[in-house]
Amino acid sequence: MKIENGKFYFIKDSFFDIFKEYKLMQNKENGNKRPCYFCFNDLENEEIIWFVPISSKVDKYKSIYENKKKTKKKVYNFVFGKVLGKEKTFLIQNIFPTTQEYIESKYKNKEQDVEIAETLKKEIIETSINVIKLANKGIHIPFYNILEMKNILLRDIKT
Repeated sequence: MKIENGKFYFIKDSFFDIFKEYKLMQNKENGNKRPCYFCFNDLENEEIIWFVPISSKVDKYKSIYENKKKTKKKVYNFVFGKVLGKEKTFLIQNIFPTTQEYIESKYKNKEQDVEIAETLKKEIIETSINVIKLANKGIHIPFYNILEMKNILLRDIKT
């Protein structure tokens, strides 16, 4: 399967089994396959793909976003935008790397790829890249060490 930047995918359970100590979002919710993830390729290594979960709990995350904005610092945790005509939250704070072997399937709607506006794709990718750059400087927005996860995946690729 060819992975495309800016598309949505589901992750295999085996990925979450490997990284269970990182307390990533649960792969299933009420028997449904959730969440789906927005993805884009790593800038340094083409075998690493970054995944950003999306959530329908927009009011919850907008409230958190507004409280964080009061500190007058840039808020990298969330990006808001429409998916299939409905407002969603892209949880940059829950970003993680993976590799193609852990991708289960592409998220489709009526047999069509789910698309979002190019400006939204760009905002999600730019915000995510800033979070990765901050992690490289020792400032961690996600709740777990994404660089450590990336290194584990790279080590597994080499062996």
